[in-house]
Amino acid sequence: MKVTDRITVDPEQCGGRPCIRGMRIRVIDVLELFAAGLNAQQILEEMPDLEVEDLKAALRYAARRLDHPVLVA
Repeated sequence: MKVTDRITVDPEQCGGRPCIRGMRIRVIDVLELFAAGLNAQQILEEMPDLEVEDLKAALRYAARRLDHPVLVA
């Protein structure tokens, strides 16, 4: 599974923020639930439109966005 299969960015939806499969569930919404201490099962119960692979894709997306090179002049 590629992250791009699950994470979509549409300038007309949610201010262009990354969302899960074109729904109005933002990646940040999923990440904030994890940060609040919910586990995957609890998030799926809270947001029944999501699938386990959506949660994994959100985490992969965040990890890739944060892993960028730092250039030193």
